Amino acid sequence: MSDLQTHYRTCNICEAMCGLEIKHQDGNILSIKGDQEDPFSRGHICPKAVALQDFYNDKDRLKTPLKRTNDGWQEISWEQAYDEIATRFRGLQAEHGQDAVGVYLGNPNAHNFGNAIMLPRFFKALGTNNRYSSASADQLPHHVASNYMLGAGMLIPIPDIDHTDFMLIIGANPIVSNGSLMTAPGVGKRLKAIQDRGGNVVVVDPRRTETAKKADQHLFIRPETDALLMLALVHTLFEEQRVDLGHLESIIDGLDQLAEAVKPYSPEAVAEACGIDATTIRNLARDMAAAKSAVCYSRMGASTQSFGGLCQWLNNVLNLLTGNFDRRGGAMFPQPAFDLVRDKKGKPSSYGRYQSRVRKLPYFNSEFPVATLADEILTPGEGQIRAMITIAGNPVLSSPGGARLEQAFDSLDFMVSVDIYLNETTRHADIILPATTGLEVRHFDVFFNSFAVRNTAKFSEPMFEKTPDQKHDWEILRDLSLHLTGREDDGVTPEMMLDGGLKHGAYGEQGMSLAMLKANPHGVDLGALQPCLQQRLQTEDGLIHIAPQLYLDDLKR
Repeated sequence: MSDLQTHYRTCNICEAMCGLEIKHQDGNILSIKGDQEDPFSRGHICPKAVALQDFYNDKDRLKTPLKRTNDGWQEISWEQAYDEIATRFRGLQAEHGQDAVGVYLGNPNAHNFGNAIMLPRFFKALGTNNRYSSASADQLPHHVASNYMLGAGMLIPIPDIDHTDFMLIIGANPIVSNGSLMTAPGVGKRLKAIQDRGGNVVVVDPRRTETAKKADQHLFIRPETDALLMLALVHTLFEEQRVDLGHLESIIDGLDQLAEAVKPYSPEAVAEACGIDATTIRNLARDMAAAKSAVCYSRMGASTQSFGGLCQWLNNVLNLLTGNFDRRGGAMFPQPAFDLVRDKKGKPSSYGRYQSRVRKLPYFNSEFPVATLADEILTPGEGQIRAMITIAGNPVLSSPGGARLEQAFDSLDFMVSVDIYLNETTRHADIILPATTGLEVRHFDVFFNSFAVRNTAKFSEPMFEKTPDQKHDWEILRDLSLHLTGREDDGVTPEMMLDGGLKHGAYGEQGMSLAMLKANPHGVDLGALQPCLQQRLQTEDGLIHIAPQLYLDDLKR
């Protein structure tokens, strides 16, 4: 029997980035606990982390490529799988065009270090614009707002929850989610800390959620009227001359257009529709404006609705008008060690660069809305999707119109799934490619450090080495790319790309590198969020556009 070992890593099941301490011996996991020395999560853990051992030990987990035959599923070699996939994809594209092959990315890709780094290479090799993901059913309204107001979709304002005195939460339940586009492990304690220092938490939600039960005030609102409420709050700030732009005043463009646009939306005009009386609405605006520091945070309930775009724009507007944008205790901007906001000032927006073939929905963030994926498969004509590859996702269960999507997948000429399970989606595939998972992979949070309420960085080594016949997700994507293009492997790995990004990032001069992170298995604390927007702003004119025409035009709905 070998010695008891302790492994430290970041949980990659959700956005919270909780640090874990795992005790194991002879391949057996003895305990999974919160890492008390992790500078970000500080020992917090939720029940999801325990599932890492379940994924690793699950007898139903796939470990060998499978091919669907008339006699059932048959195990095949990796090379046979790659050859068949490349031949079928290229054949269909040669006959029907590059966009005849579609791609769907599930949520786990955002939590997969290797995929996050290597997917752009795979997209380039495949050469299709028919890309879809879970993000379009979840968070893209946030990115569109940042794109139009700040010049970069990944420049997302994050609540400085640890320093705010007033937090307005609209359509979010962070006590359950541990934050979402607000990476905040132990958010319940963080909200309680606001109240303990004399601050207030106000929740606007049609349902009495777990977060609403802990709030100082819960305002029930009629579903789909959040944008009306937020317009009335903005109206009140202008009408009562409570607008204070703070240190950003000189770089805010469009204030007069905004003031004119919100005139019809007085609290009295929207009260009946919202189900919240005008006096309560006015008092809410006054309380937010009067607080020493304040932040409005709106999430799923305000995003996944008919007016999600307006809600996320107005969320930013409220924080700007109360002087709480890029300010301690307000809506701030992380400075991650591996920064996804590239300095590309003035680069044209991708919003609407293409339209989906059937419903004419806009392209954004290199994808079309997943809500129209079934249309693109089932509707005959030039540009029809005839083959798919799904990567770490089960859209038959998780996407809008799952039953129709199931019908669509069943009609494809060819389908591939990169997944560790035979499920409602992958059962339609002709070939399934299973990857390593959880405790077998290296991990660095490429995306969620960009949404974190504190600047930290951490790299996790694999706890268990994969077997020689297993492949990591990124290796599967690399190998498929090479088979599709016929090129030789250039030897580039995710670790090499991460190291380069760390060395050339905001902390490179302080010695930040992959080697530094490997030497600090609990993670490296890079400090509280600091005002930095004026340096990170990506608009061509260097201004914050508070009233983009896209949203003003949408108000008539």
